[in-house]
Amino acid sequence: MREDHWRPVGPARHQLAEGARWHDGRLYYTDLLRGTLHCWDPEWPERLETLADLGVPLGAAAPVAGRPGEWIAAAGDGIVRLTPGGAPPRWLARPEAGAGRPMRMNDAGCDPAGRFWATSMAADAAEGAGSLYRTDPDGGVHRVLDGLSVPNGPVFSPDGAVLYLADSARGEITAHPVDPATGQLGPARMLVRLPPAQGRPDGMAVDDRGRLWVAAWGTGTVRCHAPDGRLLGASGVGTPHVSSVAFGGGLMFATTARHRLTEPDARAGAVLARRSEVAAPPALAYRDTAGTRNGKA
Repeated sequence: MREDHWRPVGPARHQLAEGARWHDGRLYYTDLLRGTLHCWDPEWPERLETLADLGVPLGAAAPVAGRPGEWIAAAGDGIVRLTPGGAPPRWLARPEAGAGRPMRMNDAGCDPAGRFWATSMAADAAEGAGSLYRTDPDGGVHRVLDGLSVPNGPVFSPDGAVLYLADSARGEITAHPVDPATGQLGPARMLVRLPPAQGRPDGMAVDDRGRLWVAAWGTGTVRCHAPDGRLLGASGVGTPHVSSVAFGGGLMFATTARHRLTEPDARAGAVLARRSEVAAPPALAYRDTAGTRNGKA
């Protein structure tokens, strides 16, 4: 498959770039295994700002509504608040601490109601060890699904009524009905099942038309699926391990990885971009109704 005019947005090459988010005219993403949160500004394309360095795996983050520079993130063994100016991170909950095996948070994102959803997995990707957590605006953290392996996403339909969740190890994307008022999930239905030759579904994004864009790890493609699961098209990025996708500023972005490549190519670990007319919302924000009283230093 041709490379479809994807280009690196800057010189940085990461071990495992993940969690791409467009917010306030800038691209934010993590280097998951290093535990860093980065910001790329198209006005200064050769400059990359590091906003946080946690020293534990940092899967993905979302902005906090009404609090410029603040983020909520899935990191280490729990959910953490990040504030600007070098302040120490504040842990809301560490639900995977003491799990009996090494665990880490993996991917995350918000729904239109402002809840923060985050996934966890075993450090060795053991089958069925992972979970999905929901952080409500009042700061409460709830386990809502378990028995997952390498869960990614989670992303939502434009009306917030459907949660899309990928399990990379199983090659599956499931669709879950959501009560927008409470965040309660209904029974899942199988949406997409990929054979290994078509890659492993990783990070995802939903556009304004409700189409699902999927980073297919291992094949270097970004796939576009209709809400009913039908494949509408695919774009090759020119390096095998593509991990997340986002839209903003007239561009489509894809994060990539050098991780588990014995001979990384020149693009591996880069953040790539191409021109796009796809309209998609910016990063959905966490709506904090409790301040920081539930945080722990």
